[in-house]
Amino acid sequence: MSTSEDARRRWNAARRLSAGVLFVWFVVTFGVAYFARAFATSALGSAWGFWMAAEGAPLLYLALVGVYAWRMNRLDERVGVVEHD
Repeated sequence: MSTSEDARRRWNAARRLSAGVLFVWFVVTFGVAYFARAFATSALGSAWGFWMAAEGAPLLYLALVGVYAWRMNRLDERVGVVEHD
């Protein structure tokens, strides 16, 4: 297999990963905020939906960044593109 074929496969894998992360980001950003009133269950005196929009979403964004970095590092190692600190 040629190097251009390897580069194309890596690029496609990176695009799929980015699309998946962006889809989760979209669902969390707009889904939770839009349906916050629908999640009107009360937990410890405040509405759970509003807590998720205010506190839970940024925690999920942090997890998304970690998962993206971990998966991209694995992809880079698999194709031999490793950056050293």
